[in-house]
Amino acid sequence: MSLRGRVVLVTGAGRRVGRAIALAFAERGARLAVHYHRSAAQARAAAQAARRASGAEAAAFRADLADPRTPRLLAAAVARRFGGLDVLVNCASVYEKTPLGRAVPADWDRHMAVNARAPFFLAQACAPYLRRRDGGVILNVADWSALRPYADYAPYCASKAALLCVNKALAKALAPRIRVNAVLPGPVLLPEGTGAARRELIREATLLKRLGSPGAVARACVFLAESADYTTGAELTVDGGRLIA
Repeated sequence: MSLRGRVVLVTGAGRRVGRAIALAFAERGARLAVHYHRSAAQARAAAQAARRASGAEAAAFRADLADPRTPRLLAAAVARRFGGLDVLVNCASVYEKTPLGRAVPADWDRHMAVNARAPFFLAQACAPYLRRRDGGVILNVADWSALRPYADYAPYCASKAALLCVNKALAKALAPRIRVNAVLPGPVLLPEGTGAARRELIREATLLKRLGSPGAVARACVFLAESADYTTGAELTVDGGRLIA
């Protein structure tokens, strides 16, 4: 699939990894729908940067993915604004520390709502638009910790594991017209405030002995959308070998 002129919706595209993914698609000539929840200024800046990248259209869309009404409304708004939809990238995510013994049900529900439920129902809402195009694509940004969970983040890791199940279920349900794949980032963008000693430990824990970058995740997404035309239901790790270290 050539991405030039294609309509791409990236959730959580105002900042961090989502922004990198959005701009990577824009650089390939895609028309970009930049979703955000609270990061209005960053989303507008990302849309402006996308327009500068290739001259293609870009617009920001605000939506709270924790609201079960949002997926249908967001899909319809993007399709109305751009006249259709070719690629959905589910990148928006809740990532919060929830140590065992202090976690509460609301923590679990918040992570599951945004990280697993929203991607499923947004895919469902976007599917009719994607089917009208020549080979629609859905990409789900999960996490290597979905396969090797770490302490103090159980709701987050469980929600990303659920997303991997959603990824496979969608691939089966939407074949053959729509391809569905997942990207599993590793240590590509550490939480703000991570100290030097902690960064070094994380770096050493990878097989490649270096941290990744949001750009690495973005390039993986572009590859799956543009070049991997015989791939669906797959899980591509972008983790420097951390999963198998």
